[in-house]
Amino acid sequence: MPLVAGVDSSTQSCKIVVRDAVTGELVRSGSAKHPDGTSVDPTFWWTAFAEAAAKAGGLADVAALSVGGQQHGMVALDAEGNVVRDALLWNDTRSAQAAEDLIAELGDGDRTTGAQAWADAVGSVLVASLTITKLRWLRDAEPENAAKVAAVALPHDWLSWRIAGYGPQGDPTAPLGPQLDKLFTDASDASGTGYYDAQSGQYRRDLLKLAFGRDDLILPRVVGATESGAVVHASVAGDGTALIGPGAGDNAGAAIGLGMQPGDIAISIGTSGVVSAVAPQRTQDGTGAINGFADCTGNALMLAVTLNAAQVLDAARSVLDADFGKLADLALSAPAGSDGLVLVPYLQGERTPNRPDASGTLHGIRLKNMTQAHVARAYIEGMLCGLADGMDALRALDVPVERVMLIGGAAQSPAVQEIAPQIFGLPISIPEPGEYVADGAARQAAWVLASAEADAPVDAPAWSTTMAKTLPANPVPVVREQYAAVRDLV
Repeated sequence: MPLVAGVDSSTQSCKIVVRDAVTGELVRSGSAKHPDGTSVDPTFWWTAFAEAAAKAGGLADVAALSVGGQQHGMVALDAEGNVVRDALLWNDTRSAQAAEDLIAELGDGDRTTGAQAWADAVGSVLVASLTITKLRWLRDAEPENAAKVAAVALPHDWLSWRIAGYGPQGDPTAPLGPQLDKLFTDASDASGTGYYDAQSGQYRRDLLKLAFGRDDLILPRVVGATESGAVVHASVAGDGTALIGPGAGDNAGAAIGLGMQPGDIAISIGTSGVVSAVAPQRTQDGTGAINGFADCTGNALMLAVTLNAAQVLDAARSVLDADFGKLADLALSAPAGSDGLVLVPYLQGERTPNRPDASGTLHGIRLKNMTQAHVARAYIEGMLCGLADGMDALRALDVPVERVMLIGGAAQSPAVQEIAPQIFGLPISIPEPGEYVADGAARQAAWVLASAEADAPVDAPAWSTTMAKTLPANPVPVVREQYAAVRDLV
């Protein structure tokens, strides 16, 4: 049976799954941690990949692999393939002012006009997360480093390039050297840079020049959904014939891992909170609430993203000195709406709405609700209300909502499962726990392998996604009404 590997190089760790290419059955897996921080030396991703591959029993027997990775991060390379400076990750907000400057510049000084112009051009109004804003920050804050940049890649592009044997000049783990023109990516991740238009399938070098002052950078070629970008170098695995798929941004990887189709909505509660929807065409939302990206199958992927998701639960655990089980028990012992206690959870600024400098606020404090139980529930309700606002933004753009899935580590919390149907007011399906991004990358690898064997594009393998349970709708409008009354008081 042919085997394929899927890699999830996320903010927190590298996870690898090895699966049967035909059935999708899990054969083995491994993982390794990434360092904390919003600015990271990519070398850590390379060593974590090697460690995770070893823990997964090696990759010598896989026929193809693909890499799903955290979106937006800026990996700047010089002409010899060296990383110019630590990569700025998606959750690094130092380029917030750069985003505002670029919006104004494209709008000839008018923010509203500029915001719509960016949405029309690339599907997204700029925020600090997008790569193009980080390039502007680099140009202005570190001009000496900016002058060294010969190529810019995203985290998954860089890791795929390293797996193919490329890398810094003289590095023994990069036998093919710094061939920057061998960098490749896919439409889903490219569409999150701010200088790629997924509708035309073209880089917008005019926007790159506006941001960076130069348009001569080498950019990864965009590989089609069923195409191989390179082969795994024999020093990494096997005999050097295993195919490397185009890869994907993490949200697009999760979407293909879940088998999402138009009409499906996934609510992911991980490091970030994401409400994602697959649709035939991307949106052009000038309000900035929705990012119109590509998925990795040829459809569009609309995202509403919050910076504050599972970390809100971590903060609640810290405040209450509680583990996850105790946090859930406390929250479920308080009434819906927490007797008026409302958390606006902008604990590290926020991306949607775009408030990078905001802080979290606890509203409605009274003697009656100053209990551990009320605080626990207010934290969970506030986090979910922020995601429900993202769902509303999708509906406002006429994105179809036919099936809602709740995923991510926090989706397993009994409190989250009980409270989510009250806030979203819809039935919610919960898939069996899994590594959805890595699974999606593996499914993409199997798709690339099957297309190569057929010498023509074929349909994606029909791997099944099992739903562990479906939670009935149980709307409690007061929760969102309370949140709506205070969410802008920041």
